Amino acid sequence: MRMTDIQRCEIRPGRLVEWTLHPEAVEAAMSLPDDSRPLAYVQESHVRTARSVREDGLFVPTWLGTAFDIPGQVDLDVLQEALQAWTARHETLRSGFRWVGEEVRRFTLDTEAVVLHRADIGEFPDAEALTQHLEGRFDVAADALSWPNFIFTAVVRPDSTSVYMAFDHSNVDSYSIQRITAEIHELYAAGVEGRPLETAPVASYVDFGATERANADQIDDSHDIVAHWRKFIAQCDGKLPNFPVDLGLTPEGPLPTQKFMNEMIVNDADAAAFEAHCRPYGGSLIGVLAATGLIVREMNGLDVYRTVVPFHTRAKSKWSDSVGWYVGGAPIEIPVAQATDFESALEMVRDALRKNRPLSRIPIARVLRLLGSDFRPTSPDLYSIVSFVDARGILGSERWHELKAYGLIRVSYGDQVCAWINRLHEGLQFAGRYPDTDAAYKNMHLYVERLREFIISVARNTSAVPA
Repeated sequence: MRMTDIQRCEIRPGRLVEWTLHPEAVEAAMSLPDDSRPLAYVQESHVRTARSVREDGLFVPTWLGTAFDIPGQVDLDVLQEALQAWTARHETLRSGFRWVGEEVRRFTLDTEAVVLHRADIGEFPDAEALTQHLEGRFDVAADALSWPNFIFTAVVRPDSTSVYMAFDHSNVDSYSIQRITAEIHELYAAGVEGRPLETAPVASYVDFGATERANADQIDDSHDIVAHWRKFIAQCDGKLPNFPVDLGLTPEGPLPTQKFMNEMIVNDADAAAFEAHCRPYGGSLIGVLAATGLIVREMNGLDVYRTVVPFHTRAKSKWSDSVGWYVGGAPIEIPVAQATDFESALEMVRDALRKNRPLSRIPIARVLRLLGSDFRPTSPDLYSIVSFVDARGILGSERWHELKAYGLIRVSYGDQVCAWINRLHEGLQFAGRYPDTDAAYKNMHLYVERLREFIISVARNTSAVPA
């Protein structure tokens, strides 16, 4: 799915309708007893970070979302039933957090208590005004520090309806977002046709988080994983790594606003050829990281490329259909100064990931707690990422272009670089947010251009691949 921000997802005028959790359901949730299952470490870290940044006087929206079309004239009653059934199916969406002193505790609505409330907001003849309204509405309704923290909307027109859904990041990851289009379409089609939809139960992210946390709590500060992170952070000057180019950041300065960039890097043919070249070493993820290491060496004379590589934690098939934040991180360091060619860089990345990927199964928040260092978060992103996802196998991906389907990223404040490289049916897409400085603008655009040249040179077997 093409990842973008809300300004670039083809919003068109129409009549706006929105759905939120019914006030009676919200009231019932507020009186629920605590759920014995704790927050996942990544959720707790996210919520505490949001509160810390808010206490520093800055409101930083952190929602993710999705957009897609439903062709033809929509039946809003059927669409509401589809959205409600989908919400009830995924337990994390009906499970919230509340503060008890300094402790964050969970509460969870029963499935049958999930009821959506529909509101007709009115006509928006101007696309720009509609876009601004949606962004502001999502900022409030999908806030990390309130609950419910999701909202569904539809822009209704005679010939088609565009659905826009936003969730605080604590409930979803990129994979969750990219599955929504097909799931809602399937539920809606069944409702329109009046046929029952046989759906298998979906495993709960709430259960996953509790299990993951119980496993993580079994390690202590003497564990090899903690020792590895301790050494890695020490080599990064006591911090988790940012993207290794000049970003024009002011030391101890205020959290900067961010800019967004979004473009296709290469077409399907070049992406396929690059994948074929990298396959003996592990595939395109290995290739992108190896190319990145060589490019940043070229840009700033870097000897060692250090980064945290995001991996999904859906280790068992039962989690594959579940909505949640199933992501961990593995620290790697690539001695790019020793690379004599692309193949040697590929070998370095492959070996580093083979060795360190198991570290991603222990949440970074748990590791940082065990390190005992002062990691009070001052930014919504703990570290920079270069993420790679091959989305072609996701159900319904072949219709994404036709349905104007997008994954939505909120761009607001941050001093890190977050880059997402998606393999789509039409090629490789780059989306990223970075600090809004002249230096970051120059260097991130240079990086993306060099990455495009690098991939094309490998794909077409030219001599332009840097040594």
